[in-house]
Amino acid sequence: MTISPLIILGVLAIILLAGGLIEFRYHQNILSAVPLRIHVNGTRGKSSVTRLIAAGLREGGKRTFAKTTGTAPRVIDAEGMDRIIHRLRRPSIGEQIRLLNYFAKEEPDAVVMECMAVQPQYQWISEHQMVRSHIGVITNVRPDHLEEMGPTKEDVAYSLCNTVPVKGTLVTAEDQLSEILEEAAENNGTRIFFSDEMSISRQELDSFSYLEHPQNIAVALDVCQQVGVDRETALRGMQNVQPDLGALVVWKLVQDKRTIEFVNGMAANDPVSTLQIWKFVIDRYPAEGGTCIFFNARDDRPVRTRQMLELTFTQIRPDHLIVRGDRVRSTIERLEHYSPNTQVRTIGLANDLDEVVNAVMGLPHDTLVYAIGNQVGPGQDILSRLAGYRYHG
Repeated sequence: MTISPLIILGVLAIILLAGGLIEFRYHQNILSAVPLRIHVNGTRGKSSVTRLIAAGLREGGKRTFAKTTGTAPRVIDAEGMDRIIHRLRRPSIGEQIRLLNYFAKEEPDAVVMECMAVQPQYQWISEHQMVRSHIGVITNVRPDHLEEMGPTKEDVAYSLCNTVPVKGTLVTAEDQLSEILEEAAENNGTRIFFSDEMSISRQELDSFSYLEHPQNIAVALDVCQQVGVDRETALRGMQNVQPDLGALVVWKLVQDKRTIEFVNGMAANDPVSTLQIWKFVIDRYPAEGGTCIFFNARDDRPVRTRQMLELTFTQIRPDHLIVRGDRVRSTIERLEHYSPNTQVRTIGLANDLDEVVNAVMGLPHDTLVYAIGNQVGPGQDILSRLAGYRYHG
């Protein structure tokens, strides 16, 4: 007797449907084992805010686990210790499900997850099918990842709104496109709270061991307050947090009695955030020896390279510019009339990385160096080599 192909397809469809229902039910049980779920999205500061929230909740006595994507993916345990995520294949949002399963077995009070999705449809799946957060965070909206979420800043805002929770709470520091976020929150029956970075004092900023942006602290404090952890307690936990690899850490580099102040801003790879951080840094670290931008470009990001060079010449106007990149000369020649006194040095991507290190360490005494661009791969190697000149006194 011959079995019809339609019958075979029907049986397979039923099996797949049953398997999907079982998996869905299993994931609901995982979520029910995590009393408080916080999902952090936004253009800049996601990893930092995730760490800050987890540290504040932990200081408030809540058994909290966190997962960051950032410069290097990490799981942060209930003791605040980092655990590296070793991936055997390309990153996938399915990683979130596996980690939620792990967290649920640890009997947490709270879990803080950084959104790792960029594509709008995957952001929606990450929130509404995977995390289903009680508190959502959108740190800010910047013109980044325009290929996936653009082409406009408004499009980026709508894309990020895919992670607004349903009948929950949304905390954000975005102040320019707030009406888009408010509309999304209202549609989802969610309360929205706007954080004010001006609420963070200079004294509170100085209590951090690294340069943390006040916007990130304000958002994290507001989230902790929503959970019931008071400001003083949460801030105490945040001040002791282990920063993300991409955090704004200032190094004092020393060679031959010359000192270089080095600020790593490579994690902020869009022009708006890069300029915002520069203004924050130059206000706190005036440099008698002048200023320098070190730009580590990517050969596959010509638009980003052009944007960063335009920003450097038209708005930052440093005394020195060191560019590691190929095919940048024509762009530099087109722009250098905006800052004619900037001394430019270009270093090819194939050149030895020590050439970059020597260029930085050869700058005048008391120069402030602000590193921007790509940190992954060679960028991290350059930082590791520069770290050998750090003054630890």
